[in-house]
Amino acid sequence: MVMKIVSKIYIVFVILIMTGLYSCKIGKKYSRPELHLPERITEQHSDSSTLADQDWKTIYTDTLLQSLIQKALDNNKDMLIAASRIKELAYRKRIATGDLFPTINAAIHPEREHTNDGGNNPINDDSFEGKLSLSWEIDLWGNLRWARAESIAEYLASVEARRALQMSMIAQVAQYYYELVALDNDRQTLDTWEKGLDLARIRFEGGLTSETSFRQAQVELARTATLVPELENKISQKENDLSLLVGEYEAVITRAKMNPDIYLPEQLPVGLPSTLLERRPDLRQAEQELIAAHAQVGVAFTNMFPKLTLTATYGIESSSLNDFLRSPYGFIGGTLLSPIFGAGKTSQSIRLRKRYSDRLVIDTKNRF
Repeated sequence: MVMKIVSKIYIVFVILIMTGLYSCKIGKKYSRPELHLPERITEQHSDSSTLADQDWKTIYTDTLLQSLIQKALDNNKDMLIAASRIKELAYRKRIATGDLFPTINAAIHPEREHTNDGGNNPINDDSFEGKLSLSWEIDLWGNLRWARAESIAEYLASVEARRALQMSMIAQVAQYYYELVALDNDRQTLDTWEKGLDLARIRFEGGLTSETSFRQAQVELARTATLVPELENKISQKENDLSLLVGEYEAVITRAKMNPDIYLPEQLPVGLPSTLLERRPDLRQAEQELIAAHAQVGVAFTNMFPKLTLTATYGIESSSLNDFLRSPYGFIGGTLLSPIFGAGKTSQSIRLRKRYSDRLVIDTKNRF
């Protein structure tokens, strides 16, 4: 008896799987907007190689700067938020994928009911039950698949957003660092003028130069000294800005005493415009957001059609443990839920999603 019920449920389960696999997906497939980009920027030789192929450590060779950049990538609050966002959307993507498959639950329910009618007739009514239940929404029109496509696009967009933020973070840390080094060099100019004044005094006292040259050196030193307070204030502000980027409270930044060597290519490679633009993280993020918006249109459109949910249960129930395994039961059912009246909410939702998708298309073209 048990084997017959199991075999019937197995056959039904196979039918459900075949139904899910061969169900249709209603909605227009995503296609990238036509941008009509030129094949070349110039008539000169071009390729797809760019400076972006270089690792940032080969460009910024100063070890102190490398340490600051690594701290910013590890500790910056915006970078941590972006990484957390990626994990959050990864979980949502897995949930959307799981919605495509059946949900199976198991339950064990022992129960004892005690009654005593009139106070002289105590009765214990025992019940033992164990069951497996299956519930599956058949994706007849592609509603769940559109939702999964949306979650994947949102996840990929978050990855590209973090990549764009990382590139901006590296460039900003390097900019602040070099500005600090330049300010340090300006501060060292005062020491240079002090030494120059000592040399001018010696030459004047030795009769080698006129008093005019000595007085001019004094004026230049005094003018430079008036700039020191403002210079110190700029250095302090720049150190605070850099400390904020690297995620630290200490505003003392260790840096080189002179401009470090910077790797600069002799000639910048000129690549194909379409290839170069497609590698920009912000544009890749914009396209993934457009794909997600397109999938939202598909979800809204398929909400107009009926939804079919199938359920199946197999269990064992008995009032005695001795007969527990010999008392199977099972049932299979289905629910067809179709929208009839919603005061125009579904159609307006479709229009809203389409307008949002059209706006993202325009925004994406503007970025290109």
